[in-house]
Amino acid sequence: MEILRYPDRKDWAPLCKRAIAETANEVKTIVADIITNVRNNGDNAIIEYEHKFTGVQLSSLCVSQQEIDEAEASISDKLKDAINLAAKNISAFHAAQKMTTISVETVPGVKCVQKAVPITKVGLYIPGGNSPLFSTVLMLAIPARIAGCEEITLCSPAGKNGKIHNAILYAAKIAGVNRIYKTGGAQAIAAMAYGTESIAPVYKIFGPGNRFVMEAKQQVGQTAVAIDMPAGPSEVLVIADDNARADFVAADFLSQAEHGPDSQSILLTTSETLVEKLPQEIERLLSLLPRREMMEKSLNHSRIILLKNDDEIMDFSNYYAPEHLIINHADAIRLCNKVINAGSVFIGQYSSESAGDYASGTNHTLPTSGYATAYSGVNLDSFCKKITFQELTPEGISSIGKAVEIMAENEDLMAHKMAMTLRINALNS
Repeated sequence: MEILRYPDRKDWAPLCKRAIAETANEVKTIVADIITNVRNNGDNAIIEYEHKFTGVQLSSLCVSQQEIDEAEASISDKLKDAINLAAKNISAFHAAQKMTTISVETVPGVKCVQKAVPITKVGLYIPGGNSPLFSTVLMLAIPARIAGCEEITLCSPAGKNGKIHNAILYAAKIAGVNRIYKTGGAQAIAAMAYGTESIAPVYKIFGPGNRFVMEAKQQVGQTAVAIDMPAGPSEVLVIADDNARADFVAADFLSQAEHGPDSQSILLTTSETLVEKLPQEIERLLSLLPRREMMEKSLNHSRIILLKNDDEIMDFSNYYAPEHLIINHADAIRLCNKVINAGSVFIGQYSSESAGDYASGTNHTLPTSGYATAYSGVNLDSFCKKITFQELTPEGISSIGKAVEIMAENEDLMAHKMAMTLRINALNS
């Protein structure tokens, strides 16, 4: 892990670089071939890929009601209670985001309306490998249901037993997913984008995944469907001072490292004491955890950065634009007011990233790789379109008709002018 003391502002750019290699041409080619095969051969292509990549031989892609019932019966009441609590909080927070219809009479006789309309068909991709992300089912399906999406399709890879992880199925049931299919990787993205005999195409695809999934989302996003956002490895930036407990900060670094070898953790601090303590505390806690080898890879491109003052810290944080921002600082509220670029912010020493990942109620599907400068995390709006309406009465024609004619004529769009002129003349005749 790199430790830097008082780097000059001109050197910040390389310090904000993520551990993301450009997608190899080989990955792009493999994904393009998979997409083409799925478009041409439908279910048969998917079944072949599932056997090739996971070793499972599927006779059907669709998850049956019996499988869902068996999954619900097999998981512990303790896990059900935890999932139900998280679902309740996620529902409460996202339901509060509902937008009311806006209606404005801009001038006499001209009425303008904006209404939020749900996207009819959405597809959710849920990884199911080493970490079956049933929490992501809640984060995506619950706002989709609240928004009013009519068809919510979920794809997740089956294990070697031919079944999707039980907790994913249970979360999908309580969140309101309509259809669940046993497929993962780029082939799942292709199926949701273009459709197969079993899987109907959707209008927008959501969800995380490995580099093949991300590349597939980028490719289908250029030709077939909308996607939630560009995505890269997960990241956290921690702002901490002398008052911060080193073990809390170390645990935040390690929980981030657990996401994958390309994940990144950054500490910004003015505390030389914390800079000295943190590596030792990380090593102590790391010795207690599984997945050490993977987490060490993440820590290898993580950084501890000592800066001069809080203003410099906030400037660096906004420049980095973190996916997760933890402000473990005695003056956290004041610093929060200076946040411009971040996916989700965790305030104070007790607000761990894991709270937002699971059960606080905010969404954990967030912009990475600096995209927080322009993108929001998934929210209720992500599952809606904004449609505008306008209605002109004869009074409205009198209010804006001449301005429309003049503007159209000066843009050399004479048919535009004609459309208004005919109406003006009709009213004057």
